[in-house]
Amino acid sequence: MKAYVFPGQGAQFVGMGKDLYEQHQAAKDLFERANEILGFRITDIMFSGTEEQLKETKVTQPAIFLHSVIQAAVAEDFTPEMVAGHSLGEFSALVANKVLAFEDALRLVSKRALAMQAACEEQPSTMAAILGLEDEKVEQICAEIPEVVVAANYNCPGQLVISGSVAGVEEACERMKAAGAKRALVLPVGGAFHSPLMKSAEAELEEAIMNTKFRKGICPVYQNVDARPHLDPQEIQQNLIKQLTAPVRWTQSVQQMLADGATLFMECGPGKVLQGLVKKIDKTAEVGQVS
Repeated sequence: MKAYVFPGQGAQFVGMGKDLYEQHQAAKDLFERANEILGFRITDIMFSGTEEQLKETKVTQPAIFLHSVIQAAVAEDFTPEMVAGHSLGEFSALVANKVLAFEDALRLVSKRALAMQAACEEQPSTMAAILGLEDEKVEQICAEIPEVVVAANYNCPGQLVISGSVAGVEEACERMKAAGAKRALVLPVGGAFHSPLMKSAEAELEEAIMNTKFRKGICPVYQNVDARPHLDPQEIQQNLIKQLTAPVRWTQSVQQMLADGATLFMECGPGKVLQGLVKKIDKTAEVGQVS
């Protein structure tokens, strides 16, 4: 079975999507529609802006979403039997499997980005990558710290990202190293994504999600919050609301997709990060890139 996977924040690069814009009229039309919806020419930043401009959350998230969704829209033989997205990538996956309309999803992604940026400004917060510790040990250390710090991204075995207040993450990093972590590296991100500190963003996004039409998908989406396949529009809607404050269970999602018959994982969007993670989760899994 063919599974399509969609990357999240961090996969962006200057020049992303320019080839699609220049080579496909359908892609050009979608990019121009996105410029209208967003109220600024995001294509200018994507194709020829600076890295600093592209790193702004309000730009990064729609940019990655657009690259992923438009690449899927113009790809030959795009026939997903299951889909999943890493964090932001879940919105791309929901367009690819027809749960969300392109315009509706873009508006949600833009709203999400602005809400997350605002939540980050409320208090200093950050994330850190923990390498070489068992998930259970990372969870245990986080639970022992009085500050807000939680497991946020289960990327692959031995690679987990934690999220929380600056003090909480810094203390957790010290304890992780003492417990034998190979690395505990604070990441250059704007805030504590997928943690309770995103509660204000979740509340803001909930209203927008509940006012958006969700349809039954053409194939199951394996969602971040529970790593389970979903087809029911209301279930998908509720899981998407929880996503901002809940961890991204990517390892578990890939494992479940494999158990359900996935034989090929095709990454759709900028970069090859997810292909690498899939191979670390299961060395025998076959991966590829949508072109």
